[in-house]
Amino acid sequence: MTEKRSGDTVADVDVAGAAHVRHPLRWVASLVVLVLAAQFAHLLWTNDNFQWDVVGRYVNASLIGDGIAVTLELTVIAMAVGIAGGILLAVGRLSDNPLLRTACGLYVWFFRGIPVLVQLVIWYNLSALLPRLSVGIPFGPEFAHGSTNQLITPLVAAILGLGLNEAAYMAEIIRGGLLAVDPGQTEAAQALGMGGVRTFRRIVLPQAMRFIVPPTGSQVINMLKATSLVSVIALADLLYTVQSIYNRTFQTIPLLLVACLWYLVITSILYVGQSFIEHHYARGATRNARQGFWDFVLMRRRRPVPPPEVTA
Repeated sequence: MTEKRSGDTVADVDVAGAAHVRHPLRWVASLVVLVLAAQFAHLLWTNDNFQWDVVGRYVNASLIGDGIAVTLELTVIAMAVGIAGGILLAVGRLSDNPLLRTACGLYVWFFRGIPVLVQLVIWYNLSALLPRLSVGIPFGPEFAHGSTNQLITPLVAAILGLGLNEAAYMAEIIRGGLLAVDPGQTEAAQALGMGGVRTFRRIVLPQAMRFIVPPTGSQVINMLKATSLVSVIALADLLYTVQSIYNRTFQTIPLLLVACLWYLVITSILYVGQSFIEHHYARGATRNARQGFWDFVLMRRRRPVPPPEVTA
């Protein structure tokens, strides 16, 4: 095969002996993975200390179901508080008011800098700092008051600890998503006579959601796992329920396996839902084909969409 370009001659290319490029390291990596998987499966099958009969007996127990319900309830409420607070903080950080911008920045700095476990313990022991809580005019009369021990229950302490901490992270996610939208979009909308609220709702927010939804889905999954920390304040979530059982039966490993199985099931469901939501908000911004349910479960690659045919 000889090709001439502007008088130059390109050397002949012989494609008769072309062969598929071999990748021996891929086969080695696959063999290592298969051996490790076989060893792990053998361990699960032959080690009697897992006590799979105990796992099967407790995995559907009503007491475990109550703990799962508390975990899901806490996840939903804490994420709602985090998202609502994150929106307000993100707007405050983007405000032109320097005092408001600084206050929101200090909030994000403070709550992101302290571990969640420490925050939970502080909220649970708030009565040691403030024995009573009151509502009224600052430096003026009180309208209502009550004992902190009665108002700050373990559930309230968990919601405050998880929700307020999550608001700091959601504020950065939302702020990053809003800043990712091209400012020219807003300028074009204003040139067409659209108001600020309508521009935000119809132009900026739909484009920002493409950058906000993926990390928000990850935050929901992280929140579900973070609820296990509330066991230190005696809130009967999934982990605390499992601990209360194995403290009586001394069957630690099988009960912890029950908790792991349920966490894996719930996070897998959330992960699948997140993938479909991401696809919904990524319409028009990707050339990847729609990924079916089984494609996602079997971890298949997305099929590229062929470019549209151009007709004369």
